[in-house]
Amino acid sequence: MSAQAPTQATTNVTTGVTPDQRRVGLVVLDMAGTTVADGGLVEQAFSAAAGELGVEPGSADHAEKLDYVRATMGESKISVFRHLFGEESLARRANTAFEKAYGELVDGGRIAPVPGAREAVEALRADGLTVVLTTGFARVTQDAILEALGWRDLVELTLCPADAGGRGRPYPDMVLSAFLRTGAVADVREVAVVGDTAYDMTSGVRAGAGVVAGVLTGAHGEAALREHGATHVLSSVAELPALLASPAAPGSPAPLARERT
Repeated sequence: MSAQAPTQATTNVTTGVTPDQRRVGLVVLDMAGTTVADGGLVEQAFSAAAGELGVEPGSADHAEKLDYVRATMGESKISVFRHLFGEESLARRANTAFEKAYGELVDGGRIAPVPGAREAVEALRADGLTVVLTTGFARVTQDAILEALGWRDLVELTLCPADAGGRGRPYPDMVLSAFLRTGAVADVREVAVVGDTAYDMTSGVRAGAGVVAGVLTGAHGEAALREHGATHVLSSVAELPALLASPAAPGSPAPLARERT
């Protein structure tokens, strides 16, 4: 007689948890708006880039393009410019101008950590979690931000779209690259993805992350974050260590789907 398949998840005799109660071991954190407060520098740098291509400040064209930039916060910037300007050469000109303007603003001291962000990352690492910082900016801009904040050694890995084959959010590529390159966990459900935009949430959902947490320190509000798959919404990343230390957080979909953490 053949053995009957079990109808419930098997409990691990060593850990005492089922496969749907895995503890998060890898945290993939967005930068601008999540761990980094840039005070609207993205919009300022966009205006500089748009001006480089002849888009007049205050014009209807400028307003329409700026609305698109706001709606797609978190997306790879070259992808945004491809949509806005169409032709590849124009998109690359705009992207270069954007990165130059943003870098100058960063060098001018116009950037700071979100309050409690560094402490949150340090607390997560002290608790044995691996933390990866990701961005939709180019590597040169990401490096400038890390240098300005003194974060070069804060985490073991930082990723930009080029590090993940060229596709940024809302694709899951950077999350999955973090999963593969760190080898920190055995299952994507042991990954937490944290960001301030709808695209951050979408990338986490598409990657299969067990925790997809939105924060309210950046571009999008709670409704947009929930609509795009946030399992938790936090006031800021400073609340993340307490969330992930809670046994209720990295479990099955039922405990994750709380109204507000």
